[in-house]
Amino acid sequence: MGKQGRAVVELSLKDLVKDLNKAYCDEWLAYYLYWYMAQIVSGKAFEDMKEMLEKIAKDELEHATEVADLIIKLGDQPTANPMDLEKNANNPYLMPPKNTADINRIIRIVTEAEAGAIEVYNKIAKKTLGKDHVTYQLVTHILSEEVDHEEMFENLLER
Repeated sequence: MGKQGRAVVELSLKDLVKDLNKAYCDEWLAYYLYWYMAQIVSGKAFEDMKEMLEKIAKDELEHATEVADLIIKLGDQPTANPMDLEKNANNPYLMPPKNTADINRIIRIVTEAEAGAIEVYNKIAKKTLGKDHVTYQLVTHILSEEVDHEEMFENLLER
């Protein structure tokens, strides 16, 4: 995003980048959590759960990449030190279950993480509506995917 692209943003770029950096950290934590649980899941139907978690992990990594790209376009840098990811995130890292065969617990953890992401992106969308079209477009796209993820896992709980 060039000078004029940043100039037409009707928000504090510093505050916007801070919000985006927190979302970026959330995405990395979600990616790692889902990837990790995909590696350790066991029990009945573990192969299906593993596949779903791997797919959602890839989506979360894609979101982190998209948010990082936007932060850079806005003239800043995403969080560089992995040790700062949890400290700078909106929500703490959710620990995977000790019982790797507890599919329902895994689903509840993922559903909780997705609900947190929905809140974060909804807040940023409201903040940027009519004030930063580029950021608004990206965060509503990510928000839509997070809503889909939450629904997919909620539907599994209802079975």
